[in-house]
Amino acid sequence: MRKKEALFILLSIICLQACQPKSEYQRMVDAELATGIVYDSLFAGLSFSMTQKDFFDYCWEMNSKGLFTNGVGSQVLYDVSEDFSRPTNLAFYPKYINGQMIEMPMEFRYQDWALWNEETTVDLLIEELKDVLIDWYGGNDFIAVETPDGSLTIWVKVDGNRQIRLGRKNISTALVTITDLAKKNEIERNQKS
Repeated sequence: MRKKEALFILLSIICLQACQPKSEYQRMVDAELATGIVYDSLFAGLSFSMTQKDFFDYCWEMNSKGLFTNGVGSQVLYDVSEDFSRPTNLAFYPKYINGQMIEMPMEFRYQDWALWNEETTVDLLIEELKDVLIDWYGGNDFIAVETPDGSLTIWVKVDGNRQIRLGRKNISTALVTITDLAKKNEIERNQKS
C-alpha cells in the first residue's frame, strides 16, 4: 500500500509541476524556437557560423583596416558611436563550445563615462541600448525578467533562434549577450545523452 501512495504522490508532484503556467519568457522562447527561423548574423560582418579561425582571421583583417582594435585581455574593441547619442565602445569576444560559436558576450560603455557625469550612467546606456538593438536586429520588443528575489532586472528579446539579454555589468558598463538558443539546446541535449 505504501508503494502505491508514494507513487501517487510522486506522480501528483510531477503533474503539478508540469501544469504550472510557463513564464512570459519561456512562452516567448518556445514560440520563437518553434518557428524554425535561424538568424546567423551578429554585427560588423560577424556571424554564429564562424569557426574560431574564421573569427580570428576576420578580426585581424578588420584590425588592419582600423575598424577593430585590441581591447582588454582577449576582447576586441569596436567603436559604435555612430549609432549612439555619445561616443560608445563595444568590447566583445565569442564563446565557443565544441568548435561552435554559441554566444557573443558584448560590453558597451560610453567613452566619456565618469562617476559624476549623470549623462553617462549605465541605466541611461541600457535604455539607449534597447532602442539601438531593436534598430540593429528588428523583431520582438524586450521584456523585463526579474530574478526571483527582485534584486536584478534583465531585458530579454527572442527572435527565432537568437536570444538577446541586456543588463548591467557594473557601474559603467552594460552587458549584452546574444545566444544561438538552437545550438545551445542541441549541445546541452548531446551532453546529457
